[in-house]
Amino acid sequence: MVQETTIFEMESVGLNNLVKNYADYNLWTNLTLINWLKTKPNQLLEKEVSSSFPSILLTLHHMHKTQGYWFSIVNKKNDFDETEYPTDLQGVLAGIMEQSAQIADFVTAMTTTELLEQIPVESPWFKCELSVFEYIMQFVNHNTYHRGQIVTIGRNLGFVDAPMTDYNFYNIMGK
Repeated sequence: MVQETTIFEMESVGLNNLVKNYADYNLWTNLTLINWLKTKPNQLLEKEVSSSFPSILLTLHHMHKTQGYWFSIVNKKNDFDETEYPTDLQGVLAGIMEQSAQIADFVTAMTTTELLEQIPVESPWFKCELSVFEYIMQFVNHNTYHRGQIVTIGRNLGFVDAPMTDYNFYNIMGK
């Protein structure tokens, strides 16, 4: 019994550390990306190119709304309203940063029990019941996917100085 308790405590510490680190990574990498984008001409960030989202701005807007959707699930407020999200460049950039900081603070305060809690989700696209930490991993990974798209769109617009936002780089150099 003592050994099982010790293993569970070690696993809990590992889970807490991983999820909290992932939320901090999400904040750091969004800040890194946005600071880079702020050095670029606004008209290029809004310029349409061939991609899954036709511009950097529209990709950022999607990231902001999707992160907000998942955060409303994780924090159990279920207050997501996509019409409340700004569509202008400065509003989207500021919104992503504010939201990412709120998420990092929220996740840092979570207990293992809260991270393991199962939450049912029913949307027009899917139905599932996963643990809170899995939803957190979902939206951080989702952001990573779209940050890669932004770098690719930027490359097509002539941006050759994209920052390193890899998770391993964050763990070694970004903290």
